[in-house]
Parts: sequence; C-alpha cells; structure tokens
Amino acid sequence: MSAAATVVAPPRALDAVEAGRRVEDLLDRLSTTGDQEVCAAAEELVRVLMDFYGAGLARIVGRLGTPADRGTGDGPLAALLDDELVSSLLALHDLHPEDIGTRITRALDSVSDPVEVVGFDEETGILRLRSSAEAGDGGGCGCPSTGAATQRSVEDALACFVPEVEQVVMESVTTDREPPLLQIATRPPAGTAGAGATVAATAP
Repeated sequence: MSAAATVVAPPRALDAVEAGRRVEDLLDRLSTTGDQEVCAAAEELVRVLMDFYGAGLARIVGRLGTPADRGTGDGPLAALLDDELVSSLLALHDLHPEDIGTRITRALDSVSDPVEVVGFDEETGILRLRSSAEAGDGGGCGCPSTGAATQRSVEDALACFVPEVEQVVMESVTTDREPPLLQIATRPPAGTAGAGATVAATAP
C-alpha cells in the first residue's frame, strides 16, 4: 500500500514592495540588538547583493534591448516591462529604459480605480493625482474609505514601477471646479407690482 502523495505548494513570490519592507524590518531588528558590528555587516551584505544582481540585470538589459527597440517599444525587453517585479528591479538599479512619465502611466494603468495625473515634481518626488471617477468618468462614490483604498493601491503600483515617487497627493476635483451659479432674485422697485426677476434666468 503506497503512502498518499503530499502536495507542496510552491513558495509565493515576493513583490518589490514586500521584499523591501522585509529587508528594512530585518535591519531594524538587528539594530535593536545594539551590536553595531553585526548591523554594519548586514548592511554591507545587502549592498554587495544589490551590486551583484544589478550587474547581472545590466547585462540582461544590454543583450535583450537595443536602442532601436527602446525607442519603438518592440523587442524582447519590451515584453518584460509589464511585469511589476521585473520593472521594479530595473527601476531600483536605474536600468529601466522608459522615462518617468511613461512608467507613471504604466503604473496607473495597472490600478483598478481610474486616476489621472495632475503633475509630478521631480525635485521633491511629489506626484499629484485626481480620481477620474470623482471627476465623472466612473462610478466612484467619493467616500473617504474608497479614496484611501485607491491611494494605497496607487502607492503600491508606483513603488514597483516608479520608485522616484516619494509622495502621492490625491487632489479633489471640487477644488478645481468653478463655483456653481447662484440664482439671485431681485426685488421690484418700490411701488411696482410683479414678481421679482431671476438674474440667471433672464441673463442672455
């Protein structure tokens, strides 16, 4: 009688954001021990590994992508840029062939809630966005909880594709709208009869 086969699930792949947080957490835990020599050795180990993998990625990018491919978006390298993990590694090592604006668009396209770019300040790393649903392009309710969830998903996507973004600011579309037209009724002159006229209704 044969023993039942045990199915072992493959390990879940870490994304760039989670991996970065785990590395920071481990370094913080080492720093609490008070052993400065161990902390310095751990930080040096992280730097060596990053340099090693960065050099390998640079060779891969060099062999897969030619200048012509990067300009047209064709070639084997272009097919890898939609992958969040690959893009995050390329951006982390300053090897991503796309500019910041293109990567921001790519990151926002991966978010389920539609948002549009208001502006990006490369000096401060602040990206200002506006919810397209709030502007009337979608069915968002504009609730604070919904906005917070949208901002979290946007920040996670940007961390993968555009680590240059230091802060995300979600602006309200109401701040850019013109104030609504108020209908003001005027009183008739003294001694005359008749209802007051509405300015908005009688304006040409």
